[in-house]
Amino acid sequence: MDVRRDGAVAFAPVQLHLVPNRFSGKTAVVTGAAGGIGRATAVRLGAEGANVLCCDLQADAVEQTAATITEAGGTAVPRALDVSESAACSAAIDEAVSTWGGLDVLANVAGILGSSHTEQETDEQFRRILAVNLHGPFFTSRAAIPHLLERRGAIVNVSSTAGVMGQAYLSAYAASKHGVIGLTKSMAIEYARQGLRVNAVCPGGVDTAMTQGVSFPDDVNFHLILRAALVDEPQPPDSVAAALVWLASDEAIFVNGAVLSIDSGVAAG
Repeated sequence: MDVRRDGAVAFAPVQLHLVPNRFSGKTAVVTGAAGGIGRATAVRLGAEGANVLCCDLQADAVEQTAATITEAGGTAVPRALDVSESAACSAAIDEAVSTWGGLDVLANVAGILGSSHTEQETDEQFRRILAVNLHGPFFTSRAAIPHLLERRGAIVNVSSTAGVMGQAYLSAYAASKHGVIGLTKSMAIEYARQGLRVNAVCPGGVDTAMTQGVSFPDDVNFHLILRAALVDEPQPPDSVAAALVWLASDEAIFVNGAVLSIDSGVAAG
């Protein structure tokens, strides 16, 4: 770790170590697996022994994720999936169960991002962001819960720093991610005595295609946007995947209803 002249901290790359066979014999469904956090999560689960159903709306890219897992000696199947479609989510869960005999882990990673002045937000964008970011985790979880209960499994949802604090020009996104935390905590309480754990991770600025592709209105106040950043370097997707996979593992057997910030301290203020 180095401190630059402007006082900002520059972090050296960290080597994240796999835990071989931690998920041997277990089955996981990962949404948003075509890239970013979802891809890193799917690849890590596969490398640690899980059978992985890799789901994403981007069919070609999610096939590449599955191929990466299988080429490394793991087991994975790709599936094109729009998580905003309830029936499609149920069918994806059914495929994982029918292929491998059960379900142990559901990682709800799929998400989209859109920026706007709140008074200029369109109905279409607001509804689409909630449909993917909030309805999707609900649809997949609802379908997966009966199977996860049989295996005393785990759900890990991806929220955001925008799920625990407000962020200017991201009202739809923040609303969806706050909703993910409410969904997480409610399910965690409801199913705790039946052995199902439900947790959430809240990443900060992660170096993904989604964050790179966001564009803010021309007349925004960037001081408001920079309130959500303490360090300059965006975090790598692997840093989030490592925490997500740990929460899904038996090592976190007593962790339930947790909301884990992975943001270099942004949400601590």
